[in-house]
Amino acid sequence: MFFERVFDEPELADDPDEFVDLVATTYPATATRTGSTWTVTIHDLPDGHAAIAQGTTWGEAQTNAHDIVVDLLGAHPAAVIVSVAPADPDAAAAIQALIDARIARAAAEQAERDAARTAARTLTGQGWSTRDAGTALQLSHQRISQLASRGDG
Repeated sequence: MFFERVFDEPELADDPDEFVDLVATTYPATATRTGSTWTVTIHDLPDGHAAIAQGTTWGEAQTNAHDIVVDLLGAHPAAVIVSVAPADPDAAAAIQALIDARIARAAAEQAERDAARTAARTLTGQGWSTRDAGTALQLSHQRISQLASRGDG
């Protein structure tokens, strides 16, 4: 059934602070394209350091920017995040709009999974068969069994 596909996506963390123990510093950077090369300028580095990285592809430029900051600061690679955005405001806004839409979609999918879980538990708790609940919720009776019996959320 079409509505089953939402369960193929991962659950979002219940607690957004779940990853608080991961300590990383994010450094903003802007990228401009000159000819066939991306040039990344990394901002807000400690002690007034400046850093510039280049690459022939966006990915290579991002990787090189990260590596330069790690080397410059003598930091563990996992402790550094270089957030590269296009220097062009229209390109940066287009990328951010897509990121925002993806975040909204993930949140909506989680809300759908949570609502399906609650509905399956409510209906089966009232004595509905898994087949009747599945038909009403447009989910398979197997999915209803799975959702109704799960004790994890």
